[in-house]
This record gives sequence, C-alpha cells and structure tokens, in this order.
Amino acid sequence: MEDTRAESLPIGAAEAAAALQTLQRYKAGKAALDKRLIDNELWFRMGHWKNYRDPLMPGKAQPSSGWLFNSIANKHADAMDNYPEPMVLPRAADDQATAQALSSVLPVVLEQADYEQVYSDVWWRKLKQGTGVTGIFWDPAARGGLGDIAVRSVNLLMLYWEPGVQDIQDSPDLFHLSLEDTARLTAQYPQLAGHAAGVVDVPRYIHEDGQTTANKSVVVDWYYKRPDENGKLRLHYCKLCNGVVLYASQNDPALAARGLYDHGKYPFVFDPLFVEEDSPAGFGYIDVMKDCQNAIDKMNHAMDENVLLASRQRYVLSDTAGVNEEELADLSRDIVHVVGRLNEDSFRPLQTAGLQGNSLSYRNSRIEELKEISGNRDLTQGGTSGGVTAASAIAALQEAGSKLSRDMLKSAYRAFARQCYLIIELMRQFYDEQRVFRITGQRGESEFVPFSAQGLRAKPVPAVGGVELGSREAMVAFCKGIQSLISWSAPPKRAPSAACPRTRPPRSATSWASLTPPTRMLPLRRWK
Repeated sequence: MEDTRAESLPIGAAEAAAALQTLQRYKAGKAALDKRLIDNELWFRMGHWKNYRDPLMPGKAQPSSGWLFNSIANKHADAMDNYPEPMVLPRAADDQATAQALSSVLPVVLEQADYEQVYSDVWWRKLKQGTGVTGIFWDPAARGGLGDIAVRSVNLLMLYWEPGVQDIQDSPDLFHLSLEDTARLTAQYPQLAGHAAGVVDVPRYIHEDGQTTANKSVVVDWYYKRPDENGKLRLHYCKLCNGVVLYASQNDPALAARGLYDHGKYPFVFDPLFVEEDSPAGFGYIDVMKDCQNAIDKMNHAMDENVLLASRQRYVLSDTAGVNEEELADLSRDIVHVVGRLNEDSFRPLQTAGLQGNSLSYRNSRIEELKEISGNRDLTQGGTSGGVTAASAIAALQEAGSKLSRDMLKSAYRAFARQCYLIIELMRQFYDEQRVFRITGQRGESEFVPFSAQGLRAKPVPAVGGVELGSREAMVAFCKGIQSLISWSAPPKRAPSAACPRTRPPRSATSWASLTPPTRMLPLRRWK
C-alpha cells in the first residue's frame, strides 16, 4: 500500500529517475569546468607538479615558488579590508520606518549567520575558481525550532545547471550535491534503508591524506522551476539519495501550490570574477597566471639543478687511471692512493657552466610579467620604486594601482545586494512571529528593536472614490556601506557605491588638505 501511495505522489521514483538523468546530462556539460576547478586547487596549494611528471628526472626536486599564491592572498586581503555592510533606503515615504528597522536588523541577521566567515570563504573560491557562490536558505531547525536564515559558502564543484545559460535563474533545473554519512541518513530517513548502493558519483579534489568515501552517500538537492495553474513559475525542491526521494515540496500539502520560497528564485548567488559567455561561472586569476607561474617554476627547477651541480666537485676518470674511487669519493680522507702516473687524458675535473646573466634577467622578467598580469605590483603592497618618497606621490600611485581591486570589489557588492534581497524575501515569508533585536544606539545606549514580517508584507491601499486599489508591499533599496580601499587614517572610511552616489566633491589623491574626517562606523549589534 505504501508503494501505491508513493507512486500517486507528484514526485515519485519515475520523476527521481528522470531528474538523475538530467543531472548526468548537466555533469557531462560541466566536465571541462570541473577538471579546471580541480587543477586550480592544486595550483593554489603549489602542488601543480603532480600534473607535470618528468620521466627523465625521477626523484628530482620540484620547486614551487609562491608568486601566484602571494597575488591571490593579497587580493583576498583587499576583499577583507572592504567588508560590506547593508544600509537600507526606502523607495517611498511610507516605507521609511521599515527601511530604518531593516538597517538595524539586517546586520544582526548576517552576524548570527556568521557572514564574515562566509564572505571570506566565498572570496577564496572566487579568486581560486573564478566564481564565488553564496547560498541563502531558511533553516527551520535553527533557534530551537523557531527557524532562521542560513548563509553558506557553496562549492562550485558540487553545483550543476543546464549548459549554455548565462544566468543561473534561467536554468530549469539546478542540482547541488553533497557527501553525507550513510548511517546518519538512514536513521533520519527510514525509507533509505536497503538502498546503500550509490547511483551518482561526484568529482573530488586531490588530497594527500587519502580521504575515503566508503561510508558516505551522495545527497542530491534538486531545485526546479515549474509553472502553476496560473502560469507563474514556482520554485520546488526535492531531496534525493541513492535514487530514493527523501523529501519533495510538491509532495508536501503546505508547499505543493505555493512552492519552497515565495520569491521563486534559486537560493544561490553567483559572483564571477571574469565573465565567460554562455556560462554563469567565470574564470579567475589562477587561470590567467598559471602559464607564467609554470614557466617560472621550470626555470627555478633548472637553476636549482645547475647550482647544485656547480657546487659539487665532479671528475672524469678513465678506467686506466689507477685511482682509488672510494678514497676519492670520501671527502674525509686526506690521501688518495693512485697506481701509476696521472695525466689530463685519464683524470681531470668536470666543469659545470654557471648561470648566465641573461638567464637571471629572463627569469626576473617573467616574474614582473606575472605581477603585471595579476595587478599585484610592489606599490599595492606598500613598496616603492624609482626613488618616489613624497607622501602625496606614493598615495597617488597606490590609488592608481588599486583600480583593479576596486573593479573586482564592485562585482562583490552587487552580489551582496542580491544576497540581501533574498534575505529580506525570506524574512517576508517566514518571520511570522515578532522578534526583538538588541542594538547599540547612536549614543552607545542599548535599544530594543521589534521586527516581524508584517512591515514587509502587502498592505491594503485605501479605496479612492469607491474603487479598490488593491495592496502594495514595502519596497526598499540598498546602499552598500563599505570601507574605503585606501585607509587615509587609522579608522576605516566609507566609499560610495553605484546605488548611493557620492554626495560630496571627490577627494584628490594628491592633496592632503582635501581629505575629510572618517565617518563613524556602525556599532556591533547583538540579538538578545
């Protein structure tokens, strides 16, 4: 009877099998990207020599210089120096109170979700893989069952979408894979008992510790958009493991018609570093710098071998020389016995040519090329060249040299705004009960801000002339409050964004008198 009831549900074994076939098709279209992601992880860990085996020199040293790693680490430091903070602005006069409440509450929600750690992890993956992905979910088990918003960094290697789409929201299906313990899954979902054989394999990064997946199963989170009776696209969700449906929103009476989230979007925000056509995923600095870094490492390998050979005394010895080879090789012996007479034809030192100046110059030029490609010049790290000593000149060069970082950060702020919009939509849907947030006021005193979804949901508009005008929802806009890329003084400053243009004349990088005092940073907020 249970099998019959399962077959009568909208999502059953047949639909799960069809979804897994779609997943295999998506995986085939993303195979090249998966290989590149795995290769880039080796480059970041300076373990790329695993992909360049030299059969002529087995057992030789394989040096890996850290020029590429240093560039990635510096750009991550730029991103952490510019940690964003949301400031919500109203789009209408009657939305002023809601926008002010969101400006106070939203930073607390992000802090409770450990967003700073998520922001850091997403930036590492954005720089290494070319795309940072952030997931915005509703966790019903959080806060003792009250539920709250969860923000997570998502591994691009475990995401699959329809090949050829530019925007991830245009894909009809989206799959997110994860490895979980089989015993724990079976205890949580009894219908999984007896289905231990895996039907989906996942790509894995190359690790030196030999990780095993013998006791793990692949869990497939299947997100898909389907039109309802009125033609509106609804977002649905299905959890699969080993071909078994663990949960499906269409099988849930409360969500069958409504969908998983009211906003109808996939809960993933993609932030590509360098955009590729016909793909939501981009490419990163490792893809651009790996060839130059490989050339530098090969030259370092050859130069190290040359230095080692030149530092050792080697000899050309004839079989008729009569030299005791053991005594000759033993550097602790002062006397080496010889039978007969020695001459240059039977015994002479083997000379190894030293490094030429043009070889060192060429290697240095490739290092400078790598710095130019990555935009990681000496000025961006506080160094100067060419005898520049004036403070205003150094500041002007640093500001001009950081334009690549500013351009890179703007895309992150746009992605941050999309994340905040998804968070507000989840608040609109799930914050049914009023929650009280304790914040620090303007003068340092404690303030308690009550907040619920009532201020975000649709409100009826009064009738005009007996005509019903329907209802409207609170509309807000974002101004990304950020710290200035260049710290002119010890406290951090705010910088303008596209959503909030500069309201004062631009500061001159060569005039210290034009600098304005830093704006006050918002205090730390904690939810009681």
